[in-house]
Amino acid sequence: MLKKFFKNEDGQGMVEYGLILGLIAIAVVVALVALGPKIRELFQKAESEITSALSQVASE
Repeated sequence: MLKKFFKNEDGQGMVEYGLILGLIAIAVVVALVALGPKIRELFQKAESEITSALSQVASE
């Protein structure tokens, strides 16, 4: 009975998928924390360029 219990691998695949998803989630969070300031800077630069372009068009 114990041999059968330890050889039973039902559900093992789901646990592995869960672990993989957990590791991917951790990697995404770490990447966002590391790249967050650079991404913010990129969007702020784009915003200022769009605003200046719109103000030039509006003044013409």
